[in-house]
Amino acid sequence: MSLASKLLNLVRVLVMVLVPALAFLSVTLGSPVALGRSKRPQQPPAPAVKDQKSAAVKGQKTAPAPAPRHDLSGTWEPANGPSEGIQPDGVKAMPNDGKPEHQLPYTPYGLQTYKSHHALFGPDENLPEFNNDPRDKCEPLGFPRMNFYNLRETQILQNEYKVAILYEYGTAWRIIWTDGRELPKMVDGGVAVGGETKEPRYYGYSVGKWVDDTTLVVQTVGMMGEERVWLDTAGRPISDQVRVEERLHRVDHDHLDWTVTINDPKMYTKPWVAMDKFPMKLEDPHRDVMEQYCSPSEMENYNKTFAHPASAPAGQAPQR
Repeated sequence: MSLASKLLNLVRVLVMVLVPALAFLSVTLGSPVALGRSKRPQQPPAPAVKDQKSAAVKGQKTAPAPAPRHDLSGTWEPANGPSEGIQPDGVKAMPNDGKPEHQLPYTPYGLQTYKSHHALFGPDENLPEFNNDPRDKCEPLGFPRMNFYNLRETQILQNEYKVAILYEYGTAWRIIWTDGRELPKMVDGGVAVGGETKEPRYYGYSVGKWVDDTTLVVQTVGMMGEERVWLDTAGRPISDQVRVEERLHRVDHDHLDWTVTINDPKMYTKPWVAMDKFPMKLEDPHRDVMEQYCSPSEMENYNKTFAHPASAPAGQAPQR
């Protein structure tokens, strides 16, 4: 046999042996067992959804877990989106939009005080040059206005003695005592605490009590008066005689309702609800909350560059 014939036979043998071997290895190594992924056979593909009802059921999310007992802790934000907490027209439940059903029950002094506030928003809005909102000088918002201005990501921390609410705007916080102490009594010049008179505070003095497993009722007194703070961005007033009640109700593990009632006999003839079960949702506990400060230098620059030039000529008084 010639050399050429021998080489041709060798090639034929190699083809006959190697091709089946390679095919076997391909099938074997490509299987889940060979790759070490699973010892079970591959599952057949899921059948296609045949109707919209099946699709809806298939896409349902798991219902939130029940609310934990006596626990409001977490990072919360408005459930309907961050913009819901801005409240530019005043408190959410009673916006200053000119509608009869949203007219507040002012006392004569309350109405007089409201008319002295030259707000940028609402039916009695003014040009920026004539705005006298304390916030535009970066004064502390105080409570309860902190609940009615840029209420965005809000952190709640607690232990057996107190609840702390940390607001995103101004990186401000409040302490609500839950250790059984009594609410301070309002007196001339502030509040009575432990036999002595304490000065008014921007965020007042707060005491909370659990009325059931998931609802904390908070009473706050001893806030700054009308010469220092506004109630909301629309210029509604509060006085140092105001008493604010909050109901923080944890609906389930992921949702919280926040209600705020204003009781200020100096400014209003009867109590009224400013936030009515305002919905908040629980955020990722690892989420980093941004800083949001009012900078006096930036505010001054904005007013000089944009706000005042856009206003009416100097000397024009705001109209009410």
